[in-house]
Parts: sequence; C-alpha cells; structure tokens
Amino acid sequence: MLFFAAIFVGSATALAQTTNRPDLSRKALITQTTKEEVMGAAALHKVANEYYAWRNENYPVQSSDAGLHTWDDRLTDYSSAKIAERARHVHALLEKVRAIKIDNWPKDERIDAILFRAQLEDVDFQNRVLKFERTNPQVYVGGCVSGIFSLLKKEYDTPRKRAVAATVRLQQMPAMLKQSLSNLQNPVKLYAQLAIQSARSIDPLLNNSLMALDVDLAPNEHDELVKARDAALVALHVYADELEKRLPKMVDFAPMGEANYNYYLKHVLLLPVSGAEVEMIGRAELARYRALEALLPNPKLADPDPARSANIPPDQAAFLKAYESREQEMINFLKEHNLVTLPEYLGAFQIRQLPEAFKPTSPGGFMNPPGVYDKDPTGFYFIPTYNPQSKNFYIRAAIEDPRPILGHEGIPGHFLQLSIANHLSDEIRRQHEDGVFVEGWALYGEEMLMRTGLYPNNSAAQGQILRLSRYRAARIGVDVNLHTGRWSFEQAVKYFVEAGGLDREAAEGEAAGAASSPTQKISYIIGKWQIMNLLGRYKDRQGDKFRLGQFHDDLIKNGSLPVSIIEWILLDDATSIQKVTTAK
Repeated sequence: MLFFAAIFVGSATALAQTTNRPDLSRKALITQTTKEEVMGAAALHKVANEYYAWRNENYPVQSSDAGLHTWDDRLTDYSSAKIAERARHVHALLEKVRAIKIDNWPKDERIDAILFRAQLEDVDFQNRVLKFERTNPQVYVGGCVSGIFSLLKKEYDTPRKRAVAATVRLQQMPAMLKQSLSNLQNPVKLYAQLAIQSARSIDPLLNNSLMALDVDLAPNEHDELVKARDAALVALHVYADELEKRLPKMVDFAPMGEANYNYYLKHVLLLPVSGAEVEMIGRAELARYRALEALLPNPKLADPDPARSANIPPDQAAFLKAYESREQEMINFLKEHNLVTLPEYLGAFQIRQLPEAFKPTSPGGFMNPPGVYDKDPTGFYFIPTYNPQSKNFYIRAAIEDPRPILGHEGIPGHFLQLSIANHLSDEIRRQHEDGVFVEGWALYGEEMLMRTGLYPNNSAAQGQILRLSRYRAARIGVDVNLHTGRWSFEQAVKYFVEAGGLDREAAEGEAAGAASSPTQKISYIIGKWQIMNLLGRYKDRQGDKFRLGQFHDDLIKNGSLPVSIIEWILLDDATSIQKVTTAK
C-alpha cells in the first residue's frame, strides 16, 4: 500500500516552470540550484536510507519476506510501547519531510521527495486511521504465518540455519499472540473471523512444509524445533478459540469514511481523482466489459468450464506442471512481436500450491515476486489446491486456459515488472510500491496480449480476459462503497456475484480481501485506465516513431511509481501530480 498533501503547495509553480522549459537538462537545472538546495536533496536520500534501515529492523518478518535475512530469528515487537514508539517516529519524520522546501530542486530530486513523503504518509495513515494493531487480529496471525513462510519459500541458506531461525520465531509466537489480545481493544468481527480461519489452517504449513527443514539438525535442535512448533500450534488454536468466544461482543466492520478515503487516494497513491470519480470509472468499465462478454459469438466462454478442455490434469502435480509449461509460448510471442524487452537477469517463474493459511483472503492465490533485497531472482505464483470439480473461478480458468492469469502474474505481468523495479539504482524509487501501477500494468498486459493476437477470437482465453476485467471493475464498486460506509459486507459479496460474475466462494474471498486491504481492489482497473490514457498520449507524441514495445520498456523501466509521476517523466507533463500536490 502506498501519498501527498498541501504542504507542497509551493512546488506547483516550480513544476510548471520545469515542464514549460523542456530545453533545460537535469545538469543545467542542478547548476542553477543553490548549494543549500543540493545539500537538501542529498540529505533527503540520507534520511530515506536511514528510514529503510530502521523499518527493516523494526519489521523483521517483512524484511525476511523481502529477502533480507538479518533478523530471521525475530518477530515484530507488538508491545504497546513499541507500537506507539514506531508511530511517533514515522510521524516526526513525516513532519520533517513536509517542511523541506523543494520548489527549486531539480525535477528528479523533487520526484524523489514526493515519493518518499508518500511512503511515510502511507505508514502514518495506517497508524492514525486504520490502527490495525487494535482492530485486526489478522496482523498477528499473519505475522506467524509469514514469519515461517518467509523462511521456507526460498533456499537462501542451509536447511539447518533456516530451521534454527524458525525455532526461535516459533518460540516467540505464544507471547506475541497473548500480547495481541491486550492490543485488540476494538476488534472487528469480520477481521477476527478471517484470522480464525487462518489460524486453524496453519497446521499443514508447520507440520509438513516446515519440517522439510529438519535436515542435519543436532538431536537437541530437532527436539527444540518440534517443541516450539507444537507450542506455537497450541497457541494459535487457543488464540482462534479465544477470538471466537469474543465474537459476539466485537464491532461490525467499520468504514474509514469518505474524507479519509479521499485523503489516501491523493496523499498516498497520488491519484488525481476522488473516490466518487473512481467509482464512476468502475461503473463505466463494468458496463463495458459486461457488454463485451455479451457480444462474444459464444458468451458462455466468459465463464470458464473445464469440460471444454481437451486435457484435464489428473492431480496436483500434473496441474502445476501444465500451468507452468504455458509460460514459454507467451515469452516467445512477446519476443517475436517485440512487445517488451526481457532483461538477462530475469530469473525463473514457478507455479506452486497455495498454503491453506492464505486461502481466506487470497482465494485465487497470489504472486510472490523476488524481494527487493533478494539475491535469488526466482518468483512464484501460488495457486489454490487443485480439484477438477472445483467451482472456484481461478481453478476452472486455469484448467481451461491458464495463459490470461499467467500473463498477469508472470511475464509480462508482475514477475517481469517487479524484477525490473528491484534493479533501479535510485533507492527511493526502488523502494516505492505503488499498487495501482503494479496491478494496472498486469491487468493492462492481459488485454494487450489479446489485442496483439496471442488469443484467437471467440476463444476461452478471450472470454476469460473479458470476465477478469469485468470482475476487476466490480471490485471498484465494492472497495469504494465498503470503505466509505455505503455498503455492508453482504452487499459487497452480492455485487461480486451479480455484477462481477463470480461464484459465491470467490466472491466472499474477494469481499474479505477488499475489507482487509482498503483501496487495493481499485488498483487493477484504475491503474489500467491510467496506463491506457498514457499510451494514447505517448503514441500521439511519438508520431511515426511510435513503437508499442518501446512504450512498454519506457513505462516499466521506472519501477512501481504512480502514473501521475510517470506522466511527468515520460511526457514532461506535471498536470496530474500538480493536482494532488496542491490539493487542500
């Protein structure tokens, strides 16, 4: 999740001055900048690097997940004193960054200042408004799940060393879960129900996946691992039982409200649109893709049906292998049509089974790209447990034709884009994680592959593309209306079924994910809409020199930045970023 506000009001004039003087190079701008301002820009990068180091140490599970394994034997400290200390630290740093005068900085340095402030605004917003440590038990169950999962997913060290680190983390879990019950002063019933499901689904992760690391352990180390694992499992099940006991007294899902929602859009996501405008875009896109389904010669193709498949995999292993095997033909298509450049450092992209503990809020699975600190370039897509009779949309789609989802999650989607983002030299930009761009690019890629000829007309893949965009558009209505307080959770589920075309299981998981991650569900269609707008303007600017593959390379070489920033970089047009930086 990812900012921006009125403190930078004065920067709008400077932005306009730069964009109206395209003849000035960055070097010339630096020459015109005073020594004090250059020092200010250098100081900003120093402060940012110090902040990333502080964050990495204070959130060790997040660090492990990102490929930094310095603190693999720690869980995040959720004592009330530490929670308050972290919140004060981020807020104080944000106030300092707000006070920096960037009006006359070079364009690239101003961009970095805007981005770093957005990163701080994001964390500060969560501390001030969402307060998940007080309201969301998933924070603590998720810490346990990811605390172990982040040690298992890659072989970054010997099994023994990872097992020893896991043992220490497991030993800390009972105390952390006990502490969380004191922290949860206003737990939300929906969040607690999801946490209960996750806590009761963690057994295979700890009993099976974790124990694969039980290699070369000394007898006492093995005993400690088993003892810690068993104690952690007991603590997690007791925690689930305690949450269930408290459910009747818990509050219903509470929306953040329209004012907070709009604040997040502008000051964190740097989106030049309000929640109401976002919802309108969602309705327009939903109507469009719903109609495009109807215009198919066979509209039933939009609803995946394994019975139409020539080959139904017999088991999980065959399913995963068949899924992964389709990636190469997509890579060949991209190369043959010069649609995007694949860097030499790109690693392998693998398909794996989704751990049970992640199912409540990720019914379709999730992409796990190389972390920003990862030395191993491999990426994974975790998909639900295979069942040829499953009603789950994602399973049915993957049996019939996995390529649309594969293109979203792998190449040219998340895996490619995030791998490139990880190789940026500018640390502030490398660290930025604008979900609207990330998901927008992946969704754009789905339709781009269809429009450029990968999928034939009236095919199952084409039908999937339309249905996937349709239900991503439905996500917008759910997210905006759920978090501004207009809809209940049940209304959100119903909308996914009736407007989005999803089955009940997938709809409930989608609605749960929307409730747990505010604004995440708008990312897909809004990001794609922004990229499509940018594509048209880029094409007009390039004229006869336009090449689609060059646009894609120019777009994703900047990392995971808001499109309002990328417009400024690619088109030298600061209109969108001015709109959010001058917002009151």
